[in-house]
Amino acid sequence: MASIPCSSNFTSPLSDFSKSNRTQQPSCLSATTCIKSLLGSSNSGVFQLGFALKAGIVSGFSSNSRSQFRVFAAAATGKSIYDFTVKDIDRKDVSLSQYKGKVLLIVNVASQCGLTTSNYSELSQIYNKYKDQGLEILAFPCNQFGFQEPGSNAQIKEFACSRFKAEFPIFDKVDVNGPFTAPVYQFLKSTSGGLLGDLVKWNFEKFLVDKNGKVVERYLPTTSPNEIEKDIRKLVAA
Repeated sequence: MASIPCSSNFTSPLSDFSKSNRTQQPSCLSATTCIKSLLGSSNSGVFQLGFALKAGIVSGFSSNSRSQFRVFAAAATGKSIYDFTVKDIDRKDVSLSQYKGKVLLIVNVASQCGLTTSNYSELSQIYNKYKDQGLEILAFPCNQFGFQEPGSNAQIKEFACSRFKAEFPIFDKVDVNGPFTAPVYQFLKSTSGGLLGDLVKWNFEKFLVDKNGKVVERYLPTTSPNEIEKDIRKLVAA
């Protein structure tokens, strides 16, 4: 990942929020409590805020809307992860076909979540351990969950570089839920299925993709990168 001069001072565009405004937003300072809350009910306020979208939608989709979204996602996506082109953190086009033959761990990241420090630290450790064996970690910033990725691309890049020495690719900020969902996330969700369903639940949900471009595992946001290492090790050795 190309880097820019790093600074230890990361300033958020939301740092001047009033105390009352801050208390109205769900906090991820207690990450486990936060995730349990949002997984407990699809009608919870935290869950619904997960797709507080550009169109101003705050409440969850109806069951009919979810069904239509599944159809749209299946129709809009390609046959493999390699069919997609995304923009990197510098907004340059990147074809995911360049990762053919590699194991991919794809994760939606945020800079101000209670899960940030542990995930970025462990992701960097895992990447450094397995990058020469064929692992790539693809990080997609997303601001849909508690507005915890408010910075510009340049700020996000500097934060990851200076705080966590992240060397894995970081891409343009995206939506992972709702009508503005990035096509690559439409594909990931429509092909992984399982108990996690159509929606990414929170920051740091993870998708593991094998060397053939197939999604083989999907992990809760609270699943740490270290817990995934055994699965990564099997795939890079295959």
